[in-house]
Order: sequence, then structure tokens, then C-alpha cells
Amino acid sequence: MEEILANVWFILWGVLWAVYFITDGYDLGLGTLLPLVSKSDRDKRVIYNAQGPFWDGNEVWLLTAGGVTFAALPKTYAAMFSALYTPLMLVLFMLILRGATFEFRGKVDSDGWRSLWDWVHTVSSFALALLFGVFFANLFMGVPFEMLDNDKFAQWNLQGNLFTLLNPYGLAGGLLFVALFVEHGALWGVVHAEEGGLRDRLAAVAKQAWVASLVLAVAFLGLSFAYTELWTAHFARLWTLIFPALAVGGLLLNIGMQLKKSYWLAWAGSALTIAMAAGFGVAGMFPYTMRSTLDTAATWDGQNIVHSLTASGTASSLLTMQIMLGVAAVAVPVVIGYQVWVSWVFRHPVSDEMLNEPESY
Repeated sequence: MEEILANVWFILWGVLWAVYFITDGYDLGLGTLLPLVSKSDRDKRVIYNAQGPFWDGNEVWLLTAGGVTFAALPKTYAAMFSALYTPLMLVLFMLILRGATFEFRGKVDSDGWRSLWDWVHTVSSFALALLFGVFFANLFMGVPFEMLDNDKFAQWNLQGNLFTLLNPYGLAGGLLFVALFVEHGALWGVVHAEEGGLRDRLAAVAKQAWVASLVLAVAFLGLSFAYTELWTAHFARLWTLIFPALAVGGLLLNIGMQLKKSYWLAWAGSALTIAMAAGFGVAGMFPYTMRSTLDTAATWDGQNIVHSLTASGTASSLLTMQIMLGVAAVAVPVVIGYQVWVSWVFRHPVSDEMLNEPESY
């Protein structure tokens, strides 16, 4: 029973990350595009207000994914924040800076002040998209970490530094995430901008980013053969090939709907691609939550040296997982319902009337 629940939580862990990438992905994409598509302060305010009602709610999924890692897979959480402390702290700092831009940009009536926070918004959005891509690509590939046991507590050390993670496969994952999020954000901007220059520029960027996403996705899938065991795992469980197949389907739906100017459906295709790309990596990792490239068949005291962590090997107690499953069954639908409601209320393009409201950014 414990192993079954551990595997259930592994699946939920992957689902929560996929939902986070779908929701906050368009925020990060729009933030990255801010200086590229904005010709005036009004354009910038439209982009901020296209994110404004949603961004903090979207990050609830990040907190949930992190909370699940901490509560359901505590050893995995400990290993990540021990071996991968530096990139995770960079993610935290970028999240803090990006959140501050929404609050501080309009506090002073100064072009210089607004320009400063606009660049902070853009740099932090781009950095987050890149960091998440690099981080997860390295998880998919495996990280050179080892577990040390000092008789009091386990400690996981990275054999290298931040630049160790900036390998060709990690960078390919980072660039793919940036392209996917930029395209996702451009489509979100199109449906929330009124007819005119900004909407047209965002629509043009969406098509260009789609081409970049396609090229980078093909490159990433190819590199996965050379650098990872993802394809080996998928061919061993053929049903999981549905993930890359649906990712391709999402790409085709996306561009087809863009050509028809059905941008909500195009955005849905983009969301499907992002979700299935995450599913491709997470399903290919199973049963590992963190795989160490330092595992070896050499022996020490008659035992193989294995540092990798699995879902069943790092899970919490049976009672903890059962209680958490009950809480998740109640809380997750409430959060989904809230976000659906907010998305419906703010589905209309950002107008001058909305920008003149005191609550606007």
C-alpha cells in the first residue's frame, strides 16, 4: 500500500508541476516580451494588467508542488535543497524580484523609476523560465550528486557547481522552456489586448515563437537520446509515448488555430504542449525522483554504490500520505474552481476604462 501511494504522489507531483508551467508560464512569457512588443507606457500597462489578476494565484501551484515534495517526498526535498541549493535560491530571488515589480512600478510617477522595474520584470521573468528549464532538464538527465551519511543525518552533495548544470542538455531545456513560455504568453497577450498595434505585434511574435519552439523541441528530443535514459524508459512502457504524441498534437492545434485567428484555442494547444512536455520528462524519470549520475556497479563493503532516489524510497509514512491525499482531494478542486472563475471574470481585453481603475497596475 505504501508503494502504491508513493507512486500516486509521484504522479501528482508531476501533474502539479505541469499545471504550474501552464499557468505561470504565460506570465513569464509576457514578462520576457515586455520590452520587445511595447511601444508606449500604455502597452506596458496592458501587459501588466493581462497578468495582474492571475500571477499570484498561478504561483499557488508552485507552492503546492514544493509543498508536496516536502510533505510526500521529504528525502527528495532534502536532496534537492542540499545538492541543488544554488539554482533553487536563484529561483527564489527571481520570484521575489518579479513579484515586487507589480507592486512597486506605479509607486513613483517617474519614467526612470518605471523603466527600472520594467527591466527587473523582464530579466526575472526570462531568468525564471530559463532556470526552470535548466533545472528540470538536469533532473531528467541525472545530476552528479552523492549521499553522505554522518550517522546523524543524510547529506547530499553536488559534485560540481552551478556551471555543472549549464551543460548542453540543460541549456537546451532552458531555451525550450523560454520559447514555449514566450509563445504561451504571446497568445495570452493577444486575447487580452484590444485590436491594434500591441495585439498585432503579439500575434506576430506568437508565430515566430512557435517556429522556435518546434525547432528547440526537435533538438531537445534528439538530445534526450544522447544524454538521458528517457527514451529507454518510454520504449519499455509504450503507453507513455502518448506524452510526446500529444505534445506534437498540441503544437499542430496551436499553429492551426493561430492561422484561423482562434487564439483561445491556440492558447489551449500551447497549454497541452507544455503539459505533455512535462509529462514526457516526469514519466521518463519514473521511478526516480532524482537520479544520480555517480551510481556505479563498483562495490564498497560488498554493496553497490547507489545515490539515486526513488518515489517509494523517499516517501513519507503511510498515514501522512493518506491524510495528504484527503486534503488534496478537497483543496485542489477549490483552487481550480477559483482560477476558472477569475479567468472567466477577467476574460475580456484590457481597455482604457480598466486601466483608469484605481486597482489597475
